Amino acid sequence: MQVDGMQCGMCETHINDAVRRAFPVKKVTSSHSKNQTVILSEKDIDEAELRGIIDDTGYEVVSVLKAPYEKKGLFSSFRK
Repeated sequence: MQVDGMQCGMCETHINDAVRRAFPVKKVTSSHSKNQTVILSEKDIDEAELRGIIDDTGYEVVSVLKAPYEKKGLFSSFRK
């Protein structure tokens, strides 16, 4: 998702911690330089609830893009 308002590593940490507390995610990473947060989750996350959690931290969700996770194994490029 695109997130406005992140300025530093602490901003990234605030968003990551808020997401981890609110949802059972496998992984969450944020980048203030890209204004981006990426969440890996086995279960679908309600977009309205996610926006509310991020808004409560003082940042603004600009857009959300959902896509299925494709695991890339070490030898996946060798398969035919």
